[in-house]
Amino acid sequence: MAKATKKAAKTAAKKTTKTASKQPAKKAASKKSGRKPNAAFMAPLNINPPLAEVIGSKPLPRTEIIKKIWEYIKKNNLQDKTNKRMINADDKLKVLFGGKQQISMFELAKVVNNNVS
Repeated sequence: MAKATKKAAKTAAKKTTKTASKQPAKKAASKKSGRKPNAAFMAPLNINPPLAEVIGSKPLPRTEIIKKIWEYIKKNNLQDKTNKRMINADDKLKVLFGGKQQISMFELAKVVNNNVS
């Protein structure tokens, strides 16, 4: 008789875990993660003259510099039509890109790094 009750308990436990896994997961209560922004990204950086022609000469954090460059690219329709990862240069950007006609969006961080202090 003891075996029968153990077996019944095991099958009941299996059924409850199966039904629990089929139910949609409940969202966790929205808590702030406690993660603070890195101070290095928030420090205002001085902008060199070629970059200042594109985004202005006011010192900005690195994140804002990238945002302003992307605003300029989208405003002037400089993103390549066929390969969206490539940025076409106009006269102002060609100076920034070191004379290249086109760069990858992944090279944009390097361009910013070379034009801030």
